[in-house]
Amino acid sequence: MDYKQEYLRWCERAKGDSDVEKELAAMADDENKIEDAFYRELSFGTGGLRGVIGAGTNRMNIHTVAKASQGLADYVVKHFSEKERKMAVSYDSRIKSDLFARVAAGVFAANGVKVYIYPELMPTPCLSYAVRELDCAAGIMVTASHNPSKYNGYKVYGADGCQITEEAAEQIIAEIAKLDVFEDVKINDFTDENISFIDEKVYTGFVEEVKKQSMLTEKDAVDKDVAIVYSPLHGTGLKPVLRTLKECGYTNITVVKEQEEPDGYFTTCPYPNPEIKEAMALGMEYAAKYHADLLLATDPDCDRVGIAVKNRDGKYQLLSGNETGMLLLDYICQRRTANGTMPEEPVFCKTIVTIDMAERIAADYGVRTVNVLTGFKYIGEQVGLLEKAGRENSFIFGMEESYGYLSGGYVRDKDAVGASLLICEMFAFYKTQGIGLTDKLAELYQEYGYCLNTLHSYEFEGSAGFAKMQCIMQKFRDGIASVGGKKVVQVLDYANGLNGLPKSNVLKFLLEDNCSAVVRPSGTEPKLKMYLSVTAPDRESAQCIEKQMEEELAQF
Repeated sequence: MDYKQEYLRWCERAKGDSDVEKELAAMADDENKIEDAFYRELSFGTGGLRGVIGAGTNRMNIHTVAKASQGLADYVVKHFSEKERKMAVSYDSRIKSDLFARVAAGVFAANGVKVYIYPELMPTPCLSYAVRELDCAAGIMVTASHNPSKYNGYKVYGADGCQITEEAAEQIIAEIAKLDVFEDVKINDFTDENISFIDEKVYTGFVEEVKKQSMLTEKDAVDKDVAIVYSPLHGTGLKPVLRTLKECGYTNITVVKEQEEPDGYFTTCPYPNPEIKEAMALGMEYAAKYHADLLLATDPDCDRVGIAVKNRDGKYQLLSGNETGMLLLDYICQRRTANGTMPEEPVFCKTIVTIDMAERIAADYGVRTVNVLTGFKYIGEQVGLLEKAGRENSFIFGMEESYGYLSGGYVRDKDAVGASLLICEMFAFYKTQGIGLTDKLAELYQEYGYCLNTLHSYEFEGSAGFAKMQCIMQKFRDGIASVGGKKVVQVLDYANGLNGLPKSNVLKFLLEDNCSAVVRPSGTEPKLKMYLSVTAPDRESAQCIEKQMEEELAQF
């Protein structure tokens, strides 16, 4: 692609969004900006689209969204009968999310695809639910998840409600590659008769399915008047999280006022990720001010949730995604066992970078663990496989270290609405017995050994950075005997497609004493990620071992 020629073509042809037109004009005398915006096309992968909002082929704008949507429409038309050609659309609070959703809907409609779109912003799990509930061929969620405000994107879902597989992504990419961004895209106005709003009963159906995930019975005397502070971090969670909690009896809820309303600029939390301490800071202030028992915060598209609770010292303690996940797993297993609702062959799913200790907890309850590649879609895929085998009820829980959880097959992606309900329920259940979540966590560590999981990211920008990451991965593949004084017991190279999983550029080193290290390039950012898991008698020992492991591996 001649980026200069493409820039001039866009100056002439890119109409319909005044922001794009102004940006094109503004970069006229800045060749570096022109090159960066046009040196390549925004890549479409298994996660769909994601990029910086702006003008150019390498940006998220109405034209790149329309082109990708045309390729997706062509895929649907090619693989589904006319009766089956239906698409569900949802969007979050990000800048231009509503505009991109309407543009995509217009493209689908122009290609004879029936479009169902939520009349207001809705979480990612609501999109996954709608795809299956409305028997759609596919669906899109306009979001960039927890990325900073300059990003947007959209996730693509298959008819099973899961994010698309590698095979489907490759076929859609092939369709997109055939297209010219201006010549080959069909688009109708949003008033097209093929476009209709999703009925309120679909949203209500989702809430009802979430409520069914409760582990409590009528016999359980649980005090639900726990003081909860909740923040949707300017995103989509406010309406469904509050509705679900209140309908289940949790009414003592204070919302973080400054983060209540949708705001694509994420004014109070520039990086709206509940994994990040800074994003939780305002909620922590509210928790202290209102003497709350529990703080919940969901990310912009409400598929991740982070929490903080009081410890024995009366201070608020943020729990990691692994810690919350282990608590939920143990709670679900315990309650199912007590209630007699544990299936005959129960299955727990987690990603390979998620804490290994969870597998030991599951084993003690007779639950089989299925490890999958990084990305919750692989957990959703396992739920689908169980459903095809007539064993959907065998799935009891899925988790990933990045604060994603799912407790049932009603959706096929992580769901912070359902996780928020179970977290509040679990907290209230233990509090009624005089047990705090940090106490319960300490019990688990006492039984299984303290387990520390950490994530380290190293940035490698541009094509040179990409090449360097590949070189580093090869150095790791050449072999290492030990990490941080822990001998390598086994090396799992997922590039070979282990255990029936798709091939992926991921290495996991299983070390002695229940320790491990995982190295992989990020699928969405120019980063090399390293996940370290250390089991030790106590936190201090674990931190010492982890530091030695990180320093040793960082030399690569």
